[in-house]
Amino acid sequence: METIPIRLLVLMGVTGCGKTTLGRALAVTLQWDFLEGDAFHSPLSLSKMVRGESLEDDDRFPWLERLGQEVQLREAHGKCSVLACSALKEKYRDVLRQASRDVRFVHLVGDPARLAERLARRTGHFADGRLLPSQLAVLEPCPGALELDAFLPVNELVAQVMEWLGETARPAPASGQTRAS
Repeated sequence: METIPIRLLVLMGVTGCGKTTLGRALAVTLQWDFLEGDAFHSPLSLSKMVRGESLEDDDRFPWLERLGQEVQLREAHGKCSVLACSALKEKYRDVLRQASRDVRFVHLVGDPARLAERLARRTGHFADGRLLPSQLAVLEPCPGALELDAFLPVNELVAQVMEWLGETARPAPASGQTRAS
């Protein structure tokens, strides 16, 4: 099987599925930058989510455009990134695809009841279980994504992603650089 260059790995899924935890671990393993999608939300969007209000497309598209600009900036400097981003709809993922032609998606999936339990125990995060039902309602399949069980231990998830990357993709060389095989 031919390998495909990759510069951006998007960890997608609903709130509470473990995107950030897995993203940080993968960034360390890959020695790539880690981008926390939540850090790019506008103050207005953050305040809506704190109140348990779902974001609409008008909230999400400027956020996705900011993420895309950050990805492009990093790629222009020869960097690859792991991005934790819900990317719930195909049209949201299309914005990220426009930002990086070398993008792959990993979809963390889990039983809604277990996700709700996880969210009930989560502290120090603006998003709580009130957002889960609306996110599950708008979540669209992502053809070609690697789907993983959100409740597996992080080290197992990292191993599965690395195996998948080894079979289907290779990190793209930085601008003007080549990587040893």
